Amino acid sequence: MFTPADLHLRVQQFYHRQMGLLDDGLPERWADTFTEDAAFLEPHRLEPLRGRATIRASARARADRLAAQRVHFRHWLNMLDVREQEDGSVRTRVYALAMRTEEGGSLDVFASVVCRDHLRPDGTGWLVRLREIDHDGSDLRTAGAR
Repeated sequence: MFTPADLHLRVQQFYHRQMGLLDDGLPERWADTFTEDAAFLEPHRLEPLRGRATIRASARARADRLAAQRVHFRHWLNMLDVREQEDGSVRTRVYALAMRTEEGGSLDVFASVVCRDHLRPDGTGWLVRLREIDHDGSDLRTAGAR
């Protein structure tokens, strides 16, 4: 089963914009790409985050820590798989590399992860309803991991 090219491209553009917001130090705008009742599950690093307001506060605190440490953070996403659901939502699976560079330092690949999302259409694009992140090399997995 193949995903229509236009749907795949729209989801890919969503991720480009969404992760760009986080990498550009705009965590509040990044959090706005989640539904009000979203869940963010990353068992290797965090307790589950539930709700946009909680996700926003966590992202803001992390951005502040990185700024204080003078660390630049970037995400590289690839291997996007998009599965359209009957209700118009999509389920995605994407590989991501999280990279950090201390000011004046060299690049460090911080993590290699698999990100599984449930995206809901919002009229103009997508909002993340559920994000499940599994770190390579960790035996801790989110409930949806296969």
